[in-house]
Amino acid sequence: MSGFEFIFSLFGLILGLALAEGLGGLAKALKASHRVRIGWPTALLGLFVSGDVVTFWMYGWAMRDLLPLSWPVLFGGFLVTAIYFLAASLVFPDDSEAWDDLSAHFDKHYRKVLGGILLCNVVLVATVAALAKWPPFDPRNIVITWSFFPVALLAIAAKDRRVVCACLIWLIALYPLSAVWH
Repeated sequence: MSGFEFIFSLFGLILGLALAEGLGGLAKALKASHRVRIGWPTALLGLFVSGDVVTFWMYGWAMRDLLPLSWPVLFGGFLVTAIYFLAASLVFPDDSEAWDDLSAHFDKHYRKVLGGILLCNVVLVATVAALAKWPPFDPRNIVITWSFFPVALLAIAAKDRRVVCACLIWLIALYPLSAVWH
């Protein structure tokens, strides 16, 4: 087993649990959809968190030859993946039927979720910068990588749910855009 395989066995486990937590929350909400309204804000937040977890997983693979097997890498990776798990667990309530409309749950938790994801992305960009090189400031990276931070901050600061949803739509759109814009 290589150092990367050892490191990523922990990261992959926690990231997989984060995805399962989000999907499990969605499944419970869908089962209760005859009594509770899921709403666009919660759906967008869940989609965004899932997309970001998968993106982090892809970055881990891309950096496999650069990550040394060390205590800081293992513990730092644990902290970041734990934040992803916690963020994913806050998207949907534990008991969907206790809420009439999940948008009220969204209003209560979206700042914590987005703040956690923002923190994970700050750590990711700092790690890429330290181990590889800064993502370049070309038009593609300005849009795909660098626009993430001000848009995420705007979503965290916004009090109007429509602004938060518009920010989430932008952030979600970055994933397919990055797949087609090379």
